[in-house]
Amino acid sequence: MAPKVSESVEQLRAAGNQNFRNGQYGEASALYERALRLLQARDSVEELRAAGNQSFRNGQYADASALYERALRLLQARGSADPEEESVLYSNRAACYLKDGNCTDCIKDCTSALTLVPFSIKPLLRRASAYEALEKYTLAYVDYKTVLQIDNSVASALEGINRITRALMDSLGPEWRLKLPPIPVVPVSAQKRWNSLPSENHKETAKNKSKETTKSRGLEQSCVWQVKVDTHSKAGQALFSPFLKPRRHSLPLLDASVKFVGLPSAGDMERAKVLKEEGNELVKKGNHKKAIEKYSESLLFSSLESATYSNRALCHLVLKQYKEAVKDCTEALKLDGKNVKAFYRRAQAYKALKDYKSSLADISSLLQIEPRNGPAQKLRQEVNQNMN
Repeated sequence: MAPKVSESVEQLRAAGNQNFRNGQYGEASALYERALRLLQARDSVEELRAAGNQSFRNGQYADASALYERALRLLQARGSADPEEESVLYSNRAACYLKDGNCTDCIKDCTSALTLVPFSIKPLLRRASAYEALEKYTLAYVDYKTVLQIDNSVASALEGINRITRALMDSLGPEWRLKLPPIPVVPVSAQKRWNSLPSENHKETAKNKSKETTKSRGLEQSCVWQVKVDTHSKAGQALFSPFLKPRRHSLPLLDASVKFVGLPSAGDMERAKVLKEEGNELVKKGNHKKAIEKYSESLLFSSLESATYSNRALCHLVLKQYKEAVKDCTEALKLDGKNVKAFYRRAQAYKALKDYKSSLADISSLLQIEPRNGPAQKLRQEVNQNMN
């Protein structure tokens, strides 16, 4: 719709009414005529866009492109700015170009659409697809990544990131991330990251959201998780803050972690994997605080990956947050009782906390799995020396 155009029509009509009351009938008639032309132009743009949409659905991409072109010319000729409508028309015409294999013009139209309305998902996805088709993989990666900042549930962007990552690793080698253009930071106002909760049953949860005064039995049925505070993640605290305030019928708080009841969906698993990989990259760069945030976000979507806990434990160790490291390693070992890294890192944390008995117990468990593990043998010597 076109709010600014509608406002202009109303102003012209009001001015015409005022002239009519003043007896200036000629001037009033001219103003009404201008308002009518403006209204007709607006209706024509909408009709042309609707006709273009129908042609696109019918696979008549050239016809659809021509209709969008006519709508754009009409919109621009009327002189009243409507950036959202103009952006949609550019994005729609870009889709036609992409279908016809005209990637260059698709990119131009998507860029025009994004200039008018930044961080629109459809033009970003279409431009990413065009860049990918032209093998401009770094630019495609940036657009896919931007989409995931806006809404990390977009399956085509997740699939695109995985394809592009493999292509970049093959073409640029292990240092491919260093060769990427800057990725724009999406403002919070444009993000849709937490619009859907990380669980299979988020629709059911949303449907029951208005029933805040329901008895606790009803709340337990409508929620698929036990609500707790994730002390590792600001995002997690923000997400679940409505549940953390004491209420007459709220669920009990259990401990300082988030545990989801039930299996995550395939989409949640994929999102968790992407976030874990982002955390791994941050660890390689030495940014352990940011890595903790990524691992924590990953665990919000799926808490079934032992390595995510043990990786976050490593970050806590580096930051000398030893108790947190112990907790994460314990969670990792609940999921995988043979996670050697979790045993080793918990042993390190226990050593730092001067709980040498627990440290030796973990080292012993590790060496039962890998008897020749050199770092574990060295750590055992150090712990024994400290005990003496």
